[in-house]
Amino acid sequence: MEPSLPALPPVDEHHVDRRRYPDGVAFMDGQYLPMSQAKISVLDWGFLHSDATYDTVHVWNGRFFRLDLHLDRFLGGVERLRMKLPYDRKKIESILTVCVALSGHKSAYVEMICTRGSSPTFSRDPRQAENRFIAFAVPFGSVANKAQLERGLHVAISETVRIPPKSVDPAIKNYHWLDLVKGLFDAYDMGAETALVLDTNGHIAEGPGFNVFFVKDGCLTTPAFGMLPGITRRTVFDLCAEIGLSATAADVSRAGIKGADEVFITSTAGGIMPVTRIDDAAIANGQVGPVTRRLMDLYWQKHDDLSWSTAVEYP
Repeated sequence: MEPSLPALPPVDEHHVDRRRYPDGVAFMDGQYLPMSQAKISVLDWGFLHSDATYDTVHVWNGRFFRLDLHLDRFLGGVERLRMKLPYDRKKIESILTVCVALSGHKSAYVEMICTRGSSPTFSRDPRQAENRFIAFAVPFGSVANKAQLERGLHVAISETVRIPPKSVDPAIKNYHWLDLVKGLFDAYDMGAETALVLDTNGHIAEGPGFNVFFVKDGCLTTPAFGMLPGITRRTVFDLCAEIGLSATAADVSRAGIKGADEVFITSTAGGIMPVTRIDDAAIANGQVGPVTRRLMDLYWQKHDDLSWSTAVEYP
């Protein structure tokens, strides 16, 4: 934590419609800004080419959840994309903390981003681009709303194939979402609320911003190929190990997931969220199952565990 919190610049109410922006704080170019003032150049490769990596961690009840794992993944992605950050890990953690503290949000969605940036000479050589670090904290949001968490989500399986890992490594969190967005529109056309897309072998891969698990005879399975290995996905494995449940990463077929006893999805944006309907059929009896409920409860309990969370110091 920095010794004192910086003051935010004033917002020009005549030139900014604040209703268009979430209430939060961003860090860009060495300064903290209201979200309405956080902007990048249209020449940034992050915008022009989706040449960026990022990670998102959430704050719940004033505590970051599993921040170290999110920083590990973010910094690993930066290195593998041959980008360079102007700040070390400790400084980045401090910046994220100040964004949350300045926003005042006790439950927040906190993002760290590194874009390729742009070249001062508009060169097409990525080695000449000046990489850019951005961070922000906004109110916490979930993939599933309260009603969906209580009754379970309706998910549709799209024929859309996720970008192959040989093209874009899904372990590097990225903004390549055109396939996922297409999957979402397919799901909406089928009357569902969100989507699952396929891997290059025709198996289930993941959804827009989430992983998926199914439960059969008390054992959990999640896709092993073609998806981002999410932090909440890893958390499910950790929770299962703690309470003695079997959890495996393997190929997941359509028939397998539709014939499950329970299905749930996982994301930093919402945690563990039940699915009770896939395509036009209910999962088992169409109710949120006991394994899912147990894991959901344990997941949120862990947010107060000092070994799983990090406190934010508010002014």
